[in-house]
Amino acid sequence: MQRKCGWWLSGLVLLGCGTLGGCIVAPPRARVAVVAPAAVWVPGHWARGGVWIGGHWRGR
Repeated sequence: MQRKCGWWLSGLVLLGCGTLGGCIVAPPRARVAVVAPAAVWVPGHWARGGVWIGGHWRGR
């Protein structure tokens, strides 16, 4: 009886280690490309020295 219990226990330990130590396989994520506009409008602002910079288009 003790011999049977020892085999069961060792088998259970190996099964538990294999289950808990396994790697997680997940499907790859879909790649989503963010497309930015070619140019953006930058509103006017005050620069250093009290100089006003008017609004302008900033391209890539």
